[in-house]
Amino acid sequence: MLFDRLFSRWTLGWLLAAFGVPLLLGAALVGRSLTGGASPAPVVAAPTAALPPAPDEPTPSPAESVPAAAPAPDDLPVVTYDPAPGGFPADPGPADTRPLAEGLTPTRTVAAYDGPGGRPLAFLAPTISGVELTVPIVERRVGWTAVLLPSANRRIAWLPAGNWRTVALPDQIVVERRPHRLTWYRDGRAVRSWEVSLGMPGQSTPLGRTFVLGRTPPPQDVYGGVDIFALGAIPDDPGAVPTGLRGAHIGLHSWYTDATIGKNVTNGCIRLTRSGQRQLLAELRPGTSVVVVDQLPASPATA
Repeated sequence: MLFDRLFSRWTLGWLLAAFGVPLLLGAALVGRSLTGGASPAPVVAAPTAALPPAPDEPTPSPAESVPAAAPAPDDLPVVTYDPAPGGFPADPGPADTRPLAEGLTPTRTVAAYDGPGGRPLAFLAPTISGVELTVPIVERRVGWTAVLLPSANRRIAWLPAGNWRTVALPDQIVVERRPHRLTWYRDGRAVRSWEVSLGMPGQSTPLGRTFVLGRTPPPQDVYGGVDIFALGAIPDDPGAVPTGLRGAHIGLHSWYTDATIGKNVTNGCIRLTRSGQRQLLAELRPGTSVVVVDQLPASPATA
């Protein structure tokens, strides 16, 4: 169990673990030990099924004006591991499984707006919990770029030009809730699929697009001795999770046994085999997009 804020809550975590409950990442431990992870290793599996390619972005007209960015007050909140401030717009394509192949990394603190030329609502810093922040880009307009918002579900933020750089994101994770299947894609083509465990009734794994925020070492043996991915998503109903997990993020991790793989038994996290988790840890970088859907129209060829 990884708890929010206090290391002293580990005792409660062991009690919950005995009943198969603890499956969310706590903010304090992730915040102190979250890491960017190793450089991706070469892909060893042959790619097979492809996702639809992203559409070409429209070329702006030279005469098209750039909406001005209103000055951001110095006292705006900074997006951290805690739940993000409200007021940000909904993700226009939460179930869109087309790859998000480019990410944005702030090079200094940058204001996040509710739309091009809209209201500044918060700041995005270059790091969260000591890890370089990379957020997937979902849309572009002249002078503005929309990204998935950390520490929120199905929300985006608009950033004006400047104070950030872009990075390539070749990988993508697609999770299907009905068949309990996770598929890893690289450059839009399926590499490998695994059966996974997902959230129990009332604490379902949140639908929509999110991303890999970072990784943390496992604090307890129940995680099978394998590092954990913290995702940008949080529980849809924070009040439904056990008290010790309040403020935690959804995670992608393994477990000490594979006996519950394929079942709805977690507090919202995605539980993978230890061998599968090790492979993803070796391949995926922070910012890699993760999309959770009920089911794809057709099963990946690797399934």
